[in-house]
Formats: sequence, structure tokens, C-alpha cells
Amino acid sequence: MSDVAIRVENLSKQYRIGGPQAPYRTIRESLTEAVQAPFRRLSSVVRGQASAVANETIWALKGVSFEVQPGEVVGIIGRNGAGKTTLLKVLSRITEPTEGYAEIHGRVGSLLEVGTGFHPELTGRENITLNGAILGMKRAEIERKFDEIVAFAEIERFIDTPVKHYSSGMYVRLAFAVAAHLEPEILLVDEVLAVGDAAFQKKCLGKMGKVAGEGCTVLFVSHNMGAINQLCPTCIWLDYGRMRSSGATLPIISLYLKDGDASAGTEEVFFAEDPRKEAQLRRVRLLNEDGVVTRKFDCDHPVIIELLFQIHKRVPGLYGYLEIRRIDGTSVMVSDSFDVAPNPLDDLAIGMYSIHIPIPARTLAPGEYSAYLNFTSISGTKFDVDSPGTVCSFSLDDFTSNRGNTRSGFFSTLLPWNVNRIS
Repeated sequence: MSDVAIRVENLSKQYRIGGPQAPYRTIRESLTEAVQAPFRRLSSVVRGQASAVANETIWALKGVSFEVQPGEVVGIIGRNGAGKTTLLKVLSRITEPTEGYAEIHGRVGSLLEVGTGFHPELTGRENITLNGAILGMKRAEIERKFDEIVAFAEIERFIDTPVKHYSSGMYVRLAFAVAAHLEPEILLVDEVLAVGDAAFQKKCLGKMGKVAGEGCTVLFVSHNMGAINQLCPTCIWLDYGRMRSSGATLPIISLYLKDGDASAGTEEVFFAEDPRKEAQLRRVRLLNEDGVVTRKFDCDHPVIIELLFQIHKRVPGLYGYLEIRRIDGTSVMVSDSFDVAPNPLDDLAIGMYSIHIPIPARTLAPGEYSAYLNFTSISGTKFDVDSPGTVCSFSLDDFTSNRGNTRSGFFSTLLPWNVNRIS
């Protein structure tokens, strides 16, 4: 095997917006490519030629270069539209680059979107056999792995059912099991794991860690910074199609989260009015219990997140979601407006509202945190109402407990130790 598993040089991918498109291929051609694309044999190279495009275009990738060593596990992070999925599609040979090239040295298994590489008319059993054959495995090898794949996917009862009848969760479970168990040398995994439930995601992360430990090269795209930090010693940060930074995972995640913080490290952030939204966040402030605006707190006092929220149109079923994350992206605690009964945001009248969300004293351990906000509706005209994202960050210090700022864990709660003599 080569001294590198993946080599990417000046890789760029341009898409045309509107205007004449390239001729569409037949369904048969598309299905054939979808089945064959995720798996390629040794030392394949894909090259792109720059071409003039008369219509308006966008660069999904622009000038991306990096190398991945055999057995390395690399995370790929970035906002929606940053080019993460496009990169994996180029590496999987699903799409060709416009400029630059990518070398792949090894047998590739990829899981990019629900159903990639599966034929919907075939059963789960038949798709396992087909994928193994495409990988170049002998029937005996496939049969040796078959029971392990089915057990991992937890679809024993439906293994002889055509996969077109599977739910998205079943599809993903089987697709991941096939991709991870049929002995690929390079495994490409996109955010598709988010379709599964929490237990399955944990199971997948464990499996990826195991195959990485056995020498498999892994590229893992995810918005779950905790999973990236847990699995990937190094990561690549893509931003608007360009490689913003790469290196050790935790410092890159820290830079990425700070860059995505709308408050830019301040105690107060404003959002311009957008009448197209039915409801929207207009301001976020961090307050202490005396009403002073600050972003530095201590564990013995509450952190108060104050929101100024505007309703342009009544939204039945409107609710808010809050997630507190550590600096490495780990989700520490989650709350939504359903924590209060009845939900106070449901069907609010047109107007401006002040919302206070206090995080009680001695809840969070000392450290650096960010707050992520999202507003959705379960019964309005559309699900997504306003998605401001990471809106503020703050720090906590522990000045009074015995361990102080060396206290580990997620929480700083001081528990009573009640001692009673019984004899």
C-alpha cells in the first residue's frame, strides 16, 4: 500500500445555478453508478479539468489539499453548505471534480446518504451479498461476515424484505453495518448517522473506533463535535468550500465554535428584523442575578439567558430549543419550552416578548460554554421558524468548593452527605 491512503491536491468542484444543465442519465445508469460508486479498488485517481461556465456558478469546493495516512481517523467539520458532503462524494467517485485531483489507495466503503449503494428492489440479504461482491470479496468471506452484519443492524426479521420497504432508520442501520463490516481499507461516513437513534449512534461510533484500531482509514463528517472529538485525533475545518484549518481536533473545534458564535464573545448580540419570518429572535443577553450584563459567572450564582423575541405572525405549536455545550462541542444539557407546562411560546399573539431562562447555581462545572438556540413549530405552516444557532458563550469559575476550578465532570452540584450513627 502507498504511504498515504488519501491524497487531495487543489481539489475544486463547481456547480451551475440555473440555465442548461448537463444531460440527465437514465434511471438504470444512475442506479448502476449508485451501487458501484462507493467501492473502488486500489490506487484509483480522479482528475478534473477547469471549464468556463457561462451561467452563474458556485464553488462547493475550492483549492482543497490534504493527505491522510493509512489508519488515520480524520473528522471533517463545517457549517451546512461548507462542502463536506461534496468532498466525500468526490472521494467516493459519485461526482467528478472540476479542478485538481484526489488519489485513493485502498478499498473504499462509504455511507453518504440513506440508501447509497443499495438496490431498492433487492432484499437486505441480497444487498449484503451484492455489496460484498462489488468490494471484490469471495462468497465465503461474505457468508462469514453475514450474521455479524445482520446482528449489528438489528433487522433479523426483515432481512428477506426488499429494502424499499425499510424505514430510514432500518436503511441506515443496514447500510452502516455493510459499510463497516465488509472489511474496507478506507471508510467514508457522512452525517447520515444522525438518522439513527442515540443507542445506534453510540454503537456506530464504537464500531468506527474498532475498525480504526484495526488499521482502517476513516473520514468522518459530523455536526456532533463531541463525537468528532471522541473519535478523531485530527480534523479538517471546511468553510464555504475552502479548507479553513486542519490539525489536532480539540483546538480546531474550539476555533470553529468560536467562529460560529453570533455574539463574537460579547455579552449581548442583536439580530436584524426579518419580516419574512413568522417569529424570530431579536436579541440575546447574559445576565447575572443582579441584572448586570456579563459573560463571566461563578458556580455559586445563576446564569440567566435573556431573549428578546418577536412574533410577526401567530405560530401554533411554536417552541424553543436550548442546548448548552462545552468548548469541545460536547452537549452538557438540553432544555426546550415544553419544560414548562403549558408551553409558553405556543400560539403567542403578535408582539415583542422578553424570555428569561435561568441556569441555577451549582448546575454546571467550571469551564467555557456556549448556548445554541433553535425555534420550530410542530403544527404551524412550516417546521423551521428561526435558527439563530450558537448565540452566546460564557465562562464559569468555582471559587468556593474544595476542588475549585479543578473540579471535573459536567456538573458542580454540591451533594449533601448525611451521616447518622446507627449503632
